[in-house]
Amino acid sequence: MKEYYDLRAPYYDDWWIGAARDREGWQEELAAAIAAVMALPPARTLDIACGTGYLTQHLGDDVVGLDQSASMLDEARRRLPDGEFVQGDALALPFEDRAFERIFTSYFYCHLVDDERVRFLAEARRVAPELVVLGSRPGGDDEAMERWEDRPLKDGSTWPVFKRVFDPDALAAELDGDVLHAGRWFVVVRTA
Repeated sequence: MKEYYDLRAPYYDDWWIGAARDREGWQEELAAAIAAVMALPPARTLDIACGTGYLTQHLGDDVVGLDQSASMLDEARRRLPDGEFVQGDALALPFEDRAFERIFTSYFYCHLVDDERVRFLAEARRVAPELVVLGSRPGGDDEAMERWEDRPLKDGSTWPVFKRVFDPDALAAELDGDVLHAGRWFVVVRTA
């Protein structure tokens, strides 16, 4: 998975921007989801799987971005040259207990299979008392809630990627949290 994201890093943000062409209301709803996260009280935040820093830039001044991909972190550092970024494993976080007040993650939790979710949630709870997860809603009634996808990259390679989409109430129940945003494309859930 790390190699997939290393290869995708230079054009990963095309997804955030390009999806707007195919999905009515995408940009407006993305702005609403970001606004829901920005409305949270300030907190020392760890952005897990921060990628290019596309959302990290909206998380406040006291934020550390973590990603396994050096290439993603290079993109994040270009976007936020004064930001703090750490390369590491989200399932074995390189931080002390309660090092942060909040963990934020977008489009990471959706890629975890059952045993990885258990490990991630244990690590998240160890490192911070609060967790905020941003993920996708189903794109249609016939979309499988869990599936393996073959994702092509610009170099012609194809990579198998596990993907989950979320019903807002089901995700809130799974995380024992509250829904902050539930739109057509995005869901944001917060635990505390």
